[in-house]
Amino acid sequence: MKQSILSCVVAFLLTACGGKKEEKENVPKTDFSEISQTVSLSVQQRSSAGIEVGLPQYENISNTIALQGMVDAPPQNTVKLSFPLGGYIRSTNLLPGKSVKKGQVLAYIEDMQFIQLQQDYLTAKTNFAFYEKEYERQRYLNSSKASSDKVFQQAKADMDKENILISSLAEKLKLLGIDPNNLTPGNIRKEVPVLSPINGFVSKINISIGKYTSPTDILFELIDPSDLHLSLKVFEKDLPKIAVGEKVYAWSNNNPEKKYAAKVFLINRTFDENRSTEIHCHFDKYAAELVPGMFMNGDVAVQDVKSLVVPEEAVVRWANKHYVFVEKENGDFTMTEVIPGVLNGARQQIESKNITTDTKLVLKNAFSLLMKLMNAEEEG
Repeated sequence: MKQSILSCVVAFLLTACGGKKEEKENVPKTDFSEISQTVSLSVQQRSSAGIEVGLPQYENISNTIALQGMVDAPPQNTVKLSFPLGGYIRSTNLLPGKSVKKGQVLAYIEDMQFIQLQQDYLTAKTNFAFYEKEYERQRYLNSSKASSDKVFQQAKADMDKENILISSLAEKLKLLGIDPNNLTPGNIRKEVPVLSPINGFVSKINISIGKYTSPTDILFELIDPSDLHLSLKVFEKDLPKIAVGEKVYAWSNNNPEKKYAAKVFLINRTFDENRSTEIHCHFDKYAAELVPGMFMNGDVAVQDVKSLVVPEEAVVRWANKHYVFVEKENGDFTMTEVIPGVLNGARQQIESKNITTDTKLVLKNAFSLLMKLMNAEEEG
């Protein structure tokens, strides 16, 4: 009998403990993502918390947008220089970064085919003189029927063919930098110069003395800095705020104290996968330390925009979103989400389709209302 009673007591205790454990596990945890959106305050509570209610206002907001990008050169100012014929590099005195002038000799290339091309041109000129005299002789004989038309036509064809050969060889010599009008048997040369087509500086050198280069090889990369510009990345939401002609102040990470003035001259309207695009800015004044590819920061001064603004302390941030408190007719305050814009001093630009200049908002100590909401949720 005693053993039976003891068994019943133990079973009851185990059941009771299990029920308490289950009850404890079922206690709802506080989930701030489901926090109440409305808070009520008495007149005394509003006064002690320093709550002030007022209306938002429209004001002209001016500010800068911080962007990042790099110094860039347009295609027409970048030259990848090759040579029309293959040859061996015999000399050059260039280093990357060195300034060059248009027409300046960058290197000398030599090859047997350069000699052959000059020889062919001079030979063609000599042959042309012979064919020209033969043509004149046959024309005279043909006029008196002393020679046949066929012989006369052949003489003319030989002269024309040689003239065509001279013209084509002359153009080839010009590509090599050799003036055919000044070429004589006494100044045939085995090496020809590689000339700079622009004023600028050398950005890259791909040659070495004695190296053989083919027409497809890039010997030098040159940049004309007269039209260097600043390319900055802009996100879609900021693009409507930027217009052509806006002032830009750029600086590098190496020397953030030195600012470079520029102006927006082109806005790209095509967005990439990140919903960003580029704006292009001309520097007001070229600086030698600016080179293509250099990373830059830029502040763009945006135009004054008439926007809805409130004091900075009227906006609270919670769960990565921004809110204001709207006063209802019964004296309660409802937390309403807004999109923050430019912060100009202590004035915060806001955007919301539910808020106008007639909407009563908490303009001061809005954070105390957020704390009351959170405390009420914890107590509940």
